[in-house]
Amino acid sequence: MALKIDLKPHERLIIGGAVVANGNSRCELVVENNVVILRQKDILREKDASTPCKRIYFIVQLMYVDESQLLDKHNVYWTLIKDVVEAAPSTARLLADMSEHIVNKRYYPALKLARKLIKYEEEATADARTRAQCL
Repeated sequence: MALKIDLKPHERLIIGGAVVANGNSRCELVVENNVVILRQKDILREKDASTPCKRIYFIVQLMYVDESQLLDKHNVYWTLIKDVVEAAPSTARLLADMSEHIVNKRYYPALKLARKLIKYEEEATADARTRAQCL
């Protein structure tokens, strides 16, 4: 089944490891085979992976768009996961679900869970800041 993607002007996406940029007008793209696709809104740049959970997202993103050196990427992933679950045991269930996807090479579903992990991290950080201000 084909995938239809509507691109905004200047929107970027990754298709099969290639970064593709749209021109000045809207564009409709039809992808007719099974290939890795990641839209700009889902792409995290390395310089923006500034928190533990964003670093997890980034390494999963790398696994998804480029399966070369997968063993190295997995090693980084497991180290990051260990550090996060030690610092925040409440993330264990989400990390276990994400890791199940990683083990089974289902990287896009793992990315979706990583987005939830980032949201959890942002909420926890905001809550900690609020408590600190109250002291």
